[in-house]
Amino acid sequence: MTSDFKFCPSCATPLGMVTEMEDGGPKARLRCTNCDYTHWNNPTPVLAAVVEYEGKILLARNAAWSGEKYALITGFMEAGETPEGGIEREIAEETNLSTSALKLIGVYDFQRMNQIIIAYHAVCSGEVKLSPELVDYKLYAFEDVLCWPAGTGYAMADFLTSRGHTPTFMEWSKRAIV
Repeated sequence: MTSDFKFCPSCATPLGMVTEMEDGGPKARLRCTNCDYTHWNNPTPVLAAVVEYEGKILLARNAAWSGEKYALITGFMEAGETPEGGIEREIAEETNLSTSALKLIGVYDFQRMNQIIIAYHAVCSGEVKLSPELVDYKLYAFEDVLCWPAGTGYAMADFLTSRGHTPTFMEWSKRAIV
């Protein structure tokens, strides 16, 4: 993924692509020719939760999405928090649910968005009250969830497999869940 950075955040000089030899070979990075600021463009950590609520999987629809796409609860990790604390915060902020158990599913790359996804299984309770960021949610039986073949879809597939279910992956043209 290319960066949207065009100017140095320190001195406002236009950034230029510079290729240098590093331990792993040549690497191109945006660099300021005036102050040597380097834009590293490292992946952003994103937290995701397979929320188990009332014995089913809760998937939600983001207000910014077109169509009927439902997905895991996700959000960015904030400075000063652990991944576990961050996903508990995201679940509470987006659904109003309390987390009683949390277990790491795995870590997944999502290169298209330059993100690293840290996915958890969260057992939650309480009354669902969606944040303005979300417009709807649905509860799915484990066997009815479709996984999409990238990022959080792989996390969902690993979770379903760990529970004895064979995951079903959707075709890209159907993009509806996870």
